[in-house]
Amino acid sequence: MDTPPTQPAARTTAPATVHRTGPARIALIGVHGFGAHHLKNLDRLTRAGAVELVAVADPNPSSPGALPDSTAVHPDLQSLLAGNHSPDVVVVATPIQTHAPLALATLASGADLYLEKPPVASLADFRQLQEAAAASGRSVQIGFQSLGSQALAAIDKLLRDGTIGTLQGIGATGRWVRDRAYYKRSRWAGKRSLDGVDVVDGVATNPLAHAIATALRIAGARTVDDVASVETDLYRANDIESDDTSVIRIRTAAGLPVTCALTLCAAESVEPYITLQGSEGTAVFHYTEDRLQVSNADGEHSQEFGRDDLMENLLEHLATGTELTSALNDSGAFMLVLEAVRTAEPPAPIGAGHVLWEGDGDAAHAVVAGIEDALERAIRAHATFSELALPWARPAGPSEASPLLHAGGRPLAVQRTGAGLNAGLSPRPYLHPVTTLGGTVVTDHLPADHPWHLGAGFALQDVNGTNFWGGRTYLGDAGAYVSRQDHGRIEPLSANADEPDTRQLRWLGADGQPLLTEQRTLSHEILGERVWRLDLGPELTAVVDVSLGSPGSNGAAGSGYGGFFWRLPACSGARIFTSDAEGEPAVHGSVAPWLAWTASFGEVPGIRSGQPATLVFSAPAEDADPWFVRCSGYPAVGSALAWDRPVTLAAGESLRRSLSVWVCDGELSPAAVASLVASA
Repeated sequence: MDTPPTQPAARTTAPATVHRTGPARIALIGVHGFGAHHLKNLDRLTRAGAVELVAVADPNPSSPGALPDSTAVHPDLQSLLAGNHSPDVVVVATPIQTHAPLALATLASGADLYLEKPPVASLADFRQLQEAAAASGRSVQIGFQSLGSQALAAIDKLLRDGTIGTLQGIGATGRWVRDRAYYKRSRWAGKRSLDGVDVVDGVATNPLAHAIATALRIAGARTVDDVASVETDLYRANDIESDDTSVIRIRTAAGLPVTCALTLCAAESVEPYITLQGSEGTAVFHYTEDRLQVSNADGEHSQEFGRDDLMENLLEHLATGTELTSALNDSGAFMLVLEAVRTAEPPAPIGAGHVLWEGDGDAAHAVVAGIEDALERAIRAHATFSELALPWARPAGPSEASPLLHAGGRPLAVQRTGAGLNAGLSPRPYLHPVTTLGGTVVTDHLPADHPWHLGAGFALQDVNGTNFWGGRTYLGDAGAYVSRQDHGRIEPLSANADEPDTRQLRWLGADGQPLLTEQRTLSHEILGERVWRLDLGPELTAVVDVSLGSPGSNGAAGSGYGGFFWRLPACSGARIFTSDAEGEPAVHGSVAPWLAWTASFGEVPGIRSGQPATLVFSAPAEDADPWFVRCSGYPAVGSALAWDRPVTLAAGESLRRSLSVWVCDGELSPAAVASLVASA
């Protein structure tokens, strides 16, 4: 989205000093909901002699004894302002759609303003509020309480000191539980608009708005000028208008990706957290607990911090000019996110087949199957739910994915370009999902453990020092995986209608220069009601003299992956065998004409049981490459092109590998697998 022009600046520092001889006079608009929290805080400050609650306004009176006897009670702001209470600060803690008119009226009255989050319900209202604040000369504090955490200063310092290396991305994760009663608490709950007025009460803009605001603050994105783009991917499992499960992907003006994956449909509530992804480690900030965990080469440590109260900060600002912690203009970046949510297409409903309901009546709450894993995948890969190809998500557009192989009108494999992937994943074409004839999915992509594992495809970690695999690069000199800006990309060229099974690709180095061209053939054959075969034939041609390597060829024993690679989804009861060996330790690194993997795939507890399937991989006809196999850590099979030594090609020289994969419903025995391969 285009970045809006800079708006007139409201006063955030060095106000005219307030010479006050007594406590600050406070008026509170809204005494229920979050207003009740303000009442408790104002009571604390009253007992400390810092404030006096002179008046409140709410159409629903507070319970007896909740207010000081001296506090005047009004039904609305208009009557409060007419009551000659002369408040120094008005606190607005009312429904979202009322923020704009109440905030504007407060500023017009000459009082300073504490406005609960989100500031207002549209970018247009935000601009109007900025203009009003600038014209009035009053100060506005926005109620993003998490920004008062003293951990933020510690985070700034660890980033300056390089404690986790170079900051490469930020992820915000929130997973809470909200039941049906939550959406029945008021007319505006879960609404995008009410009576023609914007509300925008979604997971990202209200209950978990602090996750986004805190991530933006850490990223250095405060104003509208600090954000380059905002993308939304919005869903709902509840019968509401707004989103309850969403990904918001932001790119700052400095190019840093900030991905926020949020839900109110988790199995259980977990305190939200912000993950700082560094080149040499990570930092995780649990902002509701003011707790910071840092992991790097020196180990792991955790520290808890205090929190500065935003009302106290506002009063100090008015008295001495101390900088506001959560100034109005510093909410500009967040307001761009809210505007993107407000103007997005309505959230897509998540199908009933992917939602469990726990509890009864109004206490029942929706649980999106596998949502915890989906959130973690999203922030690690900086991907939307749609890009993750979740079964309940919107399908990717035709420019990103297209059915490639069919059986009776149903796709057996989807070709993805990978063009929209984060650069650190080494974007490249791949197949996902690949399914059996019975519909069981047997590939995975963008998994949380290794986001650069992309379905079924062909890639190498080292081509003349360029990483076409994704993730960290193994360096022999360092004897370790090192985070480097060395990722290449494999781009598809225009398809040839006369050769539908052949695709032309080019491998571009980190500097954008071509190192290889590739002609990749993909075809398939249906072999019965339960078996089909995928045939893959990549042929690489060197544009310049190249060395094709792997971690194994660079000194990491047993890690010679690179070439053909198939990432399997989570499975149970896996059995891995070749013609003469069985089990991961025996099969890994071996040379055999075929390798089989049988397991149960696709189990979703409470929704569906797993289905048995078998994958049979044939060794390339051109060379006896060793098998790369992982099962205990993650499920994957590869045919290792450069197991323990690099393969060199002179400019113009070509290399080809021809492989086949039988995709079968059911579990096949070793004898049945041998018969299947022999029949080819």
